[in-house]
Amino acid sequence: MTETAINIQEQKAKEAFNRQAPLFDELYGRDSIVQYKRKRVREHVEKFILPDSFMLELNAGTGEDAVYFAGRGHSVHATDISPAMNNILMNKRNESRLADKITHELCSFTQLNKLQQQGPFDYIFSNFAGLNCIHELAKVLASFQYLLKPGGYITMVILPPFCLWEFLLLFKGKFKTALRRFSGRKGTEAHIEGEYFRCWYYSPSFIRKHLKNEFEVMALEGLCTFVPPSYMERFTEKHPKLYRRLVRCEEKWKSKWPWKIIGDYYIITLQKK
Repeated sequence: MTETAINIQEQKAKEAFNRQAPLFDELYGRDSIVQYKRKRVREHVEKFILPDSFMLELNAGTGEDAVYFAGRGHSVHATDISPAMNNILMNKRNESRLADKITHELCSFTQLNKLQQQGPFDYIFSNFAGLNCIHELAKVLASFQYLLKPGGYITMVILPPFCLWEFLLLFKGKFKTALRRFSGRKGTEAHIEGEYFRCWYYSPSFIRKHLKNEFEVMALEGLCTFVPPSYMERFTEKHPKLYRRLVRCEEKWKSKWPWKIIGDYYIITLQKK
């Protein structure tokens, strides 16, 4: 992909999330599966993060995670490409009286070398597949080497190239959704609030390949492997007993093969050597 194409892609993604920003918390804040996903990701991070850590958050969105971790004593430098998302984050920071714990900056993933705040950080964190919105993930991964302290951690939540729940939609005749992750290097068209942009899917082996010299994988677990994706609306309300059973299954098998790599997402944590 040319530099011009990358810039166009980033502008489209920025506009999409600008449009969604005023609606984001209302759309997803009360959703029980979204709450389940946030809880899982936070519990995962808290297995590794040390007290009073200095965190770099990528695709911070409206600041839900930044406020959460800052409220637990960590300092968070929250970054995003969307000015509208950033404005909401600033409001939350001020309302939560965490201005001394949360700083913020507009910055693209592919330009982390231009961050005003270069750390070095104790922890780098990216939630809910923001990193799937770029074609040059390898370039982003390469920047972690100089942004992170020795012994520091990275946790990323990524959409893999295969999702069991989506693939099963073949049996409902939803072929486009069922097969969209098989798009390869060309990516898949996504749309938010009427704005179209592309996203790409990355396997854990891709992450390992590009970080193997400087980082060691500490944990890998599937997210929404048994529990359905959050776009399956009102699943928990329609099937409460089944939902609770699926949560128990996911808790038991989340780190086992193949379940750790065929969910809607996977959570991967690496430590700098």
